[in-house]
Amino acid sequence: MNSPIIELLVLAGIAVFLILRLRSVLGTREGFEKPPVQQRDQGESRPDLEVIDGGPDRDIIDHVAEGSDAAKALAAMKRVDPSFTVSDFVSGARGAYEMILMGFERGEVEDLKPFLSDEVYETFEEVVASRKEQGLTIEAEFIGVREIAIVGASFDENTKQAEITVRSVADMTSVVKDAEGQVIEGSATAVKKQKDVWTYAHDMGSSDPNWQLVATDE
Repeated sequence: MNSPIIELLVLAGIAVFLILRLRSVLGTREGFEKPPVQQRDQGESRPDLEVIDGGPDRDIIDHVAEGSDAAKALAAMKRVDPSFTVSDFVSGARGAYEMILMGFERGEVEDLKPFLSDEVYETFEEVVASRKEQGLTIEAEFIGVREIAIVGASFDENTKQAEITVRSVADMTSVVKDAEGQVIEGSATAVKKQKDVWTYAHDMGSSDPNWQLVATDE
Protein backbone atom coordinates (compact mmCIF):
# COMPACT_ATOMS: atom_id res chain seq x y z
CA MET A 1 0.00 0.00 0.00
CA ASN A 2 1.47 3.29 -1.03
CA SER A 3 1.97 6.25 1.30
CA PRO A 4 -0.85 8.55 0.00
CA ILE A 5 -3.48 5.88 0.59
CA ILE A 6 -2.22 5.25 4.12
CA GLU A 7 -2.39 8.97 4.86
CA LEU A 8 -6.02 9.13 3.61
CA LEU A 9 -7.03 6.19 5.78
CA VAL A 10 -5.46 7.78 8.86
CA LEU A 11 -7.20 11.09 8.17
CA ALA A 12 -10.54 9.32 7.64
CA GLY A 13 -10.13 7.46 10.92
CA ILE A 14 -9.38 10.68 12.75
CA ALA A 15 -12.45 12.35 11.20
CA VAL A 16 -14.74 9.48 12.27
CA PHE A 17 -13.31 9.62 15.77
CA LEU A 18 -13.92 13.36 16.03
CA ILE A 19 -17.52 13.00 14.75
CA LEU A 20 -18.30 10.32 17.33
CA ARG A 21 -16.83 12.43 20.11
CA LEU A 22 -18.87 15.47 19.09
CA ARG A 23 -22.09 13.42 18.97
CA SER A 24 -21.47 12.06 22.44
CA VAL A 25 -20.92 15.55 23.86
CA LEU A 26 -23.58 17.57 21.98
CA GLY A 27 -26.17 14.90 21.22
CA THR A 28 -28.33 14.96 18.14
CA ARG A 29 -31.25 17.12 17.02
CA GLU A 30 -34.13 15.68 15.06
CA GLY A 31 -36.95 17.75 13.60
CA PHE A 32 -38.07 21.04 15.21
CA GLU A 33 -36.69 21.58 18.69
CA LYS A 34 -39.12 22.89 21.31
CA PRO A 35 -38.27 26.29 22.69
CA PRO A 36 -36.53 26.14 26.05
CA VAL A 37 -38.83 26.27 29.07
CA GLN A 38 -38.16 29.32 31.19
CA GLN A 39 -37.58 28.36 34.80
CA ARG A 40 -39.33 30.49 37.44
CA ASP A 41 -37.74 31.55 40.61
CA GLN A 42 -38.97 29.51 43.53
CA GLY A 43 -40.36 32.61 45.21
CA GLU A 44 -42.26 33.70 42.08
CA SER A 45 -45.95 32.80 41.83
CA ARG A 46 -48.42 33.07 39.01
CA PRO A 47 -51.09 35.71 39.60
CA ASP A 48 -53.84 33.33 38.52
CA LEU A 49 -52.69 30.75 41.08
CA GLU A 50 -52.32 33.08 44.01
CA VAL A 51 -53.54 31.49 47.21
CA ILE A 52 -56.14 33.59 49.00
CA ASP A 53 -57.58 30.96 51.34
CA GLY A 54 -56.41 31.15 54.92
CA GLY A 55 -55.93 34.92 54.89
CA PRO A 56 -57.76 37.30 57.22
CA ASP A 57 -61.48 37.75 56.58
CA ARG A 58 -61.87 41.45 55.77
CA ASP A 59 -65.61 41.19 56.42
CA ILE A 60 -64.74 40.44 60.04
CA ILE A 61 -61.57 42.42 60.75
CA ASP A 62 -63.05 45.58 59.24
CA HIS A 63 -65.37 45.60 62.27
CA VAL A 64 -63.51 43.92 65.14
CA ALA A 65 -59.89 43.27 66.03
CA GLU A 66 -58.27 40.30 64.34
CA GLY A 67 -57.88 37.35 66.69
CA SER A 68 -60.25 38.81 69.29
CA ASP A 69 -63.00 36.78 70.96
CA ALA A 70 -65.54 38.74 68.94
CA ALA A 71 -63.73 37.89 65.69
CA LYS A 72 -63.70 34.20 66.58
CA ALA A 73 -67.42 34.29 67.40
CA LEU A 74 -68.27 36.02 64.13
CA ALA A 75 -66.20 33.49 62.20
CA ALA A 76 -68.11 30.68 63.89
CA MET A 77 -71.40 32.31 62.90
CA LYS A 78 -70.27 32.46 59.28
CA ARG A 79 -69.29 28.80 59.29
CA VAL A 80 -72.76 27.80 60.49
CA ASP A 81 -74.57 30.20 58.15
CA PRO A 82 -72.49 31.00 55.02
CA SER A 83 -75.06 33.60 53.95
CA PHE A 84 -74.31 35.71 57.03
CA THR A 85 -71.97 38.65 56.60
CA VAL A 86 -70.87 41.10 59.26
CA SER A 87 -71.18 44.07 56.92
CA ASP A 88 -74.80 43.24 56.14
CA PHE A 89 -75.51 42.80 59.85
CA VAL A 90 -74.07 46.24 60.68
CA SER A 91 -76.10 47.79 57.87
CA GLY A 92 -79.24 46.10 59.20
CA ALA A 93 -78.42 47.15 62.77
CA ARG A 94 -78.18 50.75 61.59
CA GLY A 95 -81.68 50.64 60.16
CA ALA A 96 -83.05 48.68 63.13
CA TYR A 97 -81.64 51.24 65.56
CA GLU A 98 -83.57 54.08 63.97
CA MET A 99 -86.76 52.03 63.61
CA ILE A 100 -86.76 50.72 67.20
CA LEU A 101 -85.61 53.96 68.81
CA MET A 102 -88.22 56.08 67.06
CA GLY A 103 -90.96 53.51 67.59
CA PHE A 104 -90.21 53.57 71.31
CA GLU A 105 -90.06 57.37 71.46
CA ARG A 106 -93.42 57.65 69.72
CA GLY A 107 -95.00 54.87 71.79
CA GLU A 108 -95.56 52.57 68.80
CA VAL A 109 -94.09 49.47 70.43
CA GLU A 110 -96.70 47.05 69.09
CA ASP A 111 -95.17 47.38 65.62
CA LEU A 112 -91.76 46.51 67.05
CA LYS A 113 -92.75 43.22 68.64
CA PRO A 114 -91.17 40.93 65.97
CA PHE A 115 -87.83 42.66 66.52
CA LEU A 116 -87.77 42.58 70.32
CA SER A 117 -87.29 39.79 72.81
CA ASP A 118 -90.21 39.25 75.19
CA GLU A 119 -88.29 40.87 78.03
CA VAL A 120 -87.36 43.99 76.07
CA TYR A 121 -90.86 44.27 74.64
CA GLU A 122 -92.41 44.14 78.13
CA THR A 123 -90.00 46.82 79.38
CA PHE A 124 -90.79 49.12 76.45
CA GLU A 125 -94.50 48.52 76.90
CA GLU A 126 -94.35 49.41 80.59
CA VAL A 127 -92.51 52.67 79.89
CA VAL A 128 -94.98 53.67 77.18
CA ALA A 129 -97.94 52.81 79.45
CA SER A 130 -96.42 54.92 82.24
CA ARG A 131 -96.12 57.91 79.91
CA LYS A 132 -99.75 57.62 78.93
CA GLU A 133 -100.84 57.51 82.57
CA GLN A 134 -98.96 60.74 83.20
CA GLY A 135 -100.35 62.34 80.07
CA LEU A 136 -96.91 62.72 78.54
CA THR A 137 -96.15 62.67 74.83
CA ILE A 138 -92.84 62.73 72.99
CA GLU A 139 -92.21 64.41 69.68
CA ALA A 140 -88.95 63.18 68.22
CA GLU A 141 -87.10 63.48 64.94
CA PHE A 142 -84.24 61.22 63.92
CA ILE A 143 -81.48 63.09 62.10
CA GLY A 144 -78.99 60.33 61.45
CA VAL A 145 -76.54 57.79 62.82
CA ARG A 146 -73.20 59.35 63.56
CA GLU A 147 -71.39 56.17 64.58
CA ILE A 148 -72.12 52.45 64.78
CA ALA A 149 -69.66 49.77 65.85
CA ILE A 150 -69.60 46.19 67.08
CA VAL A 151 -68.25 46.08 70.63
CA GLY A 152 -68.77 42.40 71.37
CA ALA A 153 -69.97 39.08 69.99
CA SER A 154 -70.52 35.56 71.26
CA PHE A 155 -71.65 32.28 69.79
CA ASP A 156 -72.83 29.06 71.42
CA GLU A 157 -71.76 26.12 69.26
CA ASN A 158 -74.31 23.83 70.89
CA THR A 159 -77.45 25.95 70.66
CA LYS A 160 -76.32 27.97 67.59
CA GLN A 161 -77.35 31.09 69.51
CA ALA A 162 -75.48 34.20 68.37
CA GLU A 163 -75.29 37.55 70.12
CA ILE A 164 -73.74 40.75 68.81
CA THR A 165 -73.46 43.93 70.87
CA VAL A 166 -73.47 47.22 68.99
CA ARG A 167 -72.73 50.76 70.12
CA SER A 168 -74.70 53.41 68.26
CA VAL A 169 -74.42 57.17 68.37
CA ALA A 170 -77.09 59.23 66.63
CA ASP A 171 -78.29 62.81 66.32
CA MET A 172 -81.93 63.57 67.04
CA THR A 173 -84.32 66.09 68.52
CA SER A 174 -86.77 65.20 71.24
CA VAL A 175 -89.48 67.14 73.05
CA VAL A 176 -91.51 65.89 76.01
CA LYS A 177 -94.89 67.55 76.48
CA ASP A 178 -97.44 67.28 79.28
CA ALA A 179 -101.18 66.74 78.95
CA GLU A 180 -101.67 70.44 78.24
CA GLY A 181 -99.12 70.38 75.43
CA GLN A 182 -96.52 72.33 77.39
CA VAL A 183 -92.87 71.46 76.81
CA ILE A 184 -91.38 70.07 80.00
CA GLU A 185 -88.20 68.66 78.57
CA GLY A 186 -86.09 68.92 75.42
CA SER A 187 -86.24 71.22 72.41
CA ALA A 188 -87.59 70.92 68.92
CA THR A 189 -84.55 72.73 67.53
CA ALA A 190 -81.68 71.62 69.74
CA VAL A 191 -79.97 68.52 68.37
CA LYS A 192 -78.94 66.03 71.03
CA LYS A 193 -76.56 63.12 70.82
CA GLN A 194 -78.21 59.79 71.61
CA LYS A 195 -75.90 56.96 72.72
CA ASP A 196 -76.97 53.35 73.16
CA VAL A 197 -75.36 49.93 73.49
CA TRP A 198 -77.74 47.24 72.31
CA THR A 199 -77.36 43.49 72.04
CA TYR A 200 -79.03 41.57 69.24
CA ALA A 201 -79.54 37.80 69.24
CA HIS A 202 -80.30 35.25 66.55
CA ASP A 203 -80.55 31.48 66.19
CA MET A 204 -78.12 30.80 63.32
CA GLY A 205 -79.87 27.52 62.59
CA SER A 206 -83.25 29.19 62.10
CA SER A 207 -84.84 29.94 58.75
CA ASP A 208 -86.01 33.29 60.18
CA PRO A 209 -83.39 35.89 59.16
CA ASN A 210 -84.49 38.46 61.75
CA TRP A 211 -82.32 39.38 64.72
CA GLN A 212 -84.01 40.45 67.95
CA LEU A 213 -83.02 43.14 70.40
CA VAL A 214 -82.43 41.30 73.68
CA ALA A 215 -80.69 43.88 75.88
CA THR A 216 -80.31 47.65 76.05
CA ASP A 217 -77.73 49.75 77.84
CA GLU A 218 -76.17 53.18 77.60
